Amino acid sequence: MEPAHPSPTIDAVLSARHRAFLEQPLFAAIATTDANGAPRQAVIWYHLEDDGRILINSRQTRFWPANLRRDGRVSLAILAPDGYSWLGLTGRVDAIDEDPARSLADIEALAWRYHPDGPDPDDLASYRAYPRITFRLAIDRVHDHLED
Repeated sequence: MEPAHPSPTIDAVLSARHRAFLEQPLFAAIATTDANGAPRQAVIWYHLEDDGRILINSRQTRFWPANLRRDGRVSLAILAPDGYSWLGLTGRVDAIDEDPARSLADIEALAWRYHPDGPDPDDLASYRAYPRITFRLAIDRVHDHLED
């Protein structure tokens, strides 16, 4: 699926250092806005794609996916295990994929990314039990607090 609004090239937005940081299986805090304007955050898995977009996936029934459908603006904070290094991203939804097979494949790929020895079979079964949705996020701005 082609992006609706091509994001800048990865080299224009992400430095090699940023990309190396994002390629780690770290957790991201996602911030969206509820319909009443209240902020909402959740901790999620993500994957940096070759084209510089961020892939994220969720159950369709959660609040933050509904927020992204309504208002595609998003902010992510990705924290290193030491707690002192982190990367902040702001961007927007560039593509939405609700195809059941592709969305399931995306969450399973994320499960393997975060559990390289193999995801828990019960977790994999739970992914199949609920409709999923995948978002691809175009990165507009990056700010970092990476330790030298």
